[in-house]
Amino acid sequence: MSKIIFSPQEIHILQKNPNVKRVSERAITYTDAFKNPFIDEYLIGKLPRQILIKNSFDVDVIGINRIEQSAYRWKKASEKNGLIRLTDSRKASAGRPIEN
Repeated sequence: MSKIIFSPQEIHILQKNPNVKRVSERAITYTDAFKNPFIDEYLIGKLPRQILIKNSFDVDVIGINRIEQSAYRWKKASEKNGLIRLTDSRKASAGRPIEN
């Protein structure tokens, strides 16, 4: 997680973007529908900043470091297990395992 904390106004701006699933004061969760095309464009040579600007994000609010980290993380995940790995699995695998 980033040390940068989003203000309530910044959270509101980010939440309005259709490519954002949820936002807290410390984190952004992007939609799967955004991450997959992002990786496609990134792999053909577009810069992460360019891709986010094209998708109506304010890169000054998000911060270049956070953008670069997300791009790196998504690229590594897609290389390891393909695009299916980019899906947000936190909801499905949260909590303690069920004991029989």
